[in-house]
Amino acid sequence: MPFADVNGTQLHYELRGPEHAPVVMLSNSLGSNLRMWDEQVPELTAAGFQVLLYDSRGHGQSAVPQGPYSMDMLARDAVGLLDTLGLDRVFFCGLSKGGMVGQMLGISHPERILALVLCSTSAHIGMPETWNERIKAVQEHGMQAVADATIDRWFTPAGQKRLPERVESVRRMVQSTPVQGFSASCEAIRDMDLRDSISAITLPTFIMVGEHDQGTPVSHAEFIHKQIPSSELRIISNAAHMIGIEQAEVFNKTLVDFLKAQTR
Repeated sequence: MPFADVNGTQLHYELRGPEHAPVVMLSNSLGSNLRMWDEQVPELTAAGFQVLLYDSRGHGQSAVPQGPYSMDMLARDAVGLLDTLGLDRVFFCGLSKGGMVGQMLGISHPERILALVLCSTSAHIGMPETWNERIKAVQEHGMQAVADATIDRWFTPAGQKRLPERVESVRRMVQSTPVQGFSASCEAIRDMDLRDSISAITLPTFIMVGEHDQGTPVSHAEFIHKQIPSSELRIISNAAHMIGIEQAEVFNKTLVDFLKAQTR
């Protein structure tokens, strides 16, 4: 099981697919781990891409350093992992918190990125009291305190009914996330405001959002699209936050088509 010492912590990662192929780096959401991308890996490798998955700090099997974390710190983690693996430039696809990392990379480290895919994400999520309440809840009662509400935000009722086993696996991801890593990452999201900064991004950028996303709604995706002139926007029907799971076929085709267009 590969681990890398990066930016003062240890990250768990997996590198799959054909060697010497273009690399797609996938970055997980708050409260999940690299298994959230299980629907994407076979499609990407079959399309001729190598896939780099990793658990962000405080999540999955990566180390859980003391917080607070920041979005800049999480972006430097991603760059540090690329440095450790000797990867110069990659395609970067992140969902939710991972998409926030992608925005930061586009701002601060564009020379390491070939193109960005920003999924179910936002440049700013206000209401710090909401994040503080969430942090307090998990610190006092554990991750079970937020698991059910998270699932209801991440999947539509129809999606939960259609994909019960996969939804349950995501629930287990949430429940197994370390409280310290979750709390410190909540602080990073709470304190992030990239609304002005993202206008500096000139990379090819594709934005995807579910039409029923509650946490990072369509209006947030539209704002990012407006701020990044080089971007495209796709609204995924019949999906909430976890578009790569709830509408995997549509998501995968859209993702692969965009990435292939960048390699021509």
